Amino acid sequence: SFYYGTFPAGFLWGVGSSAYQTEGAWDKDGKGPSIWDAFTHKKGKVFRNETGDSACDGYYRVKDDIQLLKELRVNHYLLSISWPRIMPTGIKAEQLNEKGIQFYNDTINSLLENNITPIVSLYHWDLPQVLQEKYGGWQNISMVNYFNDYANLCFEKFGDRVKHWITFSNPWAVAENGYETGEHAPGLKLGGCGAYKAAHHIIKSHAKVWHSYNNTWRREQQGMVGISLTSGWGEPVDPHSQTDRAAAERYIQFHLGWFANPIYRGDYPEVMKNYVGRKSAQQGLGTSRLPTFSVQEKTYIKGTSDFLGIGHFTTRYVLQKNFPFLQVSGYHTDRDLAELVDPNWPAPGPKWLYSVPWGFRRLLNFIKTQYGNPLIYVTENGVSEPVQCTQLCDEGRIQYLKGYINEILKALNDGVNVKGYTAWSLLDKFEWNKGFSEKFGLYHIDFKNKNKPRYPKASVDYYKKIISANGFPNPREVENWHRKAMDTCSTTHQHLAADSLITHMEMVTEIVLPTVFTLCILICIVLLIFYLRNHT
Repeated sequence: SFYYGTFPAGFLWGVGSSAYQTEGAWDKDGKGPSIWDAFTHKKGKVFRNETGDSACDGYYRVKDDIQLLKELRVNHYLLSISWPRIMPTGIKAEQLNEKGIQFYNDTINSLLENNITPIVSLYHWDLPQVLQEKYGGWQNISMVNYFNDYANLCFEKFGDRVKHWITFSNPWAVAENGYETGEHAPGLKLGGCGAYKAAHHIIKSHAKVWHSYNNTWRREQQGMVGISLTSGWGEPVDPHSQTDRAAAERYIQFHLGWFANPIYRGDYPEVMKNYVGRKSAQQGLGTSRLPTFSVQEKTYIKGTSDFLGIGHFTTRYVLQKNFPFLQVSGYHTDRDLAELVDPNWPAPGPKWLYSVPWGFRRLLNFIKTQYGNPLIYVTENGVSEPVQCTQLCDEGRIQYLKGYINEILKALNDGVNVKGYTAWSLLDKFEWNKGFSEKFGLYHIDFKNKNKPRYPKASVDYYKKIISANGFPNPREVENWHRKAMDTCSTTHQHLAADSLITHMEMVTEIVLPTVFTLCILICIVLLIFYLRNHT
């Protein structure tokens, strides 16, 4: 049931995005190539072969987008720094790009001038391509030192103003989609070891950066360093079945626990070690495909998070499913489980993202119990709509945000230590291997228009009201928000239709008219030649 009430005073409201998905300017002002530049430039890797080469043109539209943040009245903005934009080869000793450093300095300063707190992620998937080519990217232990050098440069250049740092955003996707399924950059399919090895080096990199900040920068800068982990919730199909309950637990431990357990408890989850170890032995391997931490490493990694960032989108029902050991084992078969969905769950956008708000409260309570009730910032939560139609009146997103934010409020009453919420995302943007086919933005972008104008969807008005009220005061007021948001989006739709017509006319003027004019001249020349020949 829906719970009416308000969040504690000082609760932080924000919105987020990432560098590669929005900035564009992929090769401008000294920026080096990233693995996503290389990946998207290969045919067949991304839907319709789309790229983030220009994305939302965010590199050139910082001031405009900060105006949108002001319009939303958010407390914070979560952004990521593009490693190759400030360090083109990824190696500090080789080259720094002052123009890239200046770009982020200007962005951070503009945010603060407008009373918006920057929350900065050091890594949202855009590894410098040189590090991938030279060393194999996150498969190589040398990444730990290179990433630490990069992080320290960021602390040095921006840490006097940035007080909330995220080392990695959704490292699960980096490891699993980048090095096992190959769906994401760098597009490698490394069988049963690739994802585990990448994750192992990412966890070590995170810990080293936290210690660097703690030893060198914390006293002077007084900031916090955390990690942002994205996880679904797994609910047992039959809550009375011990095997289904165990399978649902494995779903969470293989997803969230893979990274959170070493950071909060010093090692991989026992169930992960047991299952991967057993499958590895069945394959005749001498050691487990899941790497191990030494005693010293466990101590070094444990406790390396001042806060836990949580990204959450959806839920699955989970049941036991045995995979024969003869099959090629990997992350998905190691878990011995199957995922199901309820066909009655709303799916406002893509078929993977069902709206199941109650799963969020359960996930937050799991974190509270499992990891000692850490300080939590929700770093990503949102829903997309399909690209086929422009939905400024995004009813599905309004219901999604209302439901999921309400579950956070319930979790707070359960004693979960959530201090802030970040809606995902500010703009419609490049969605990785899905290209521009999914739209997560509170603001629609007309990508057909060369100026890429931004238009507020109904959810902008609705989210703004939640922020102003710091929650959901009473049924009557919340119902009014919905009605007003729908009225506003109808007017915006008319503006968008008019602008689209103008864009179309401009296109006709710029392309069609010169073409017709050229054809007319050619026809005249041909007729003149015929005329002269006949008279000759």
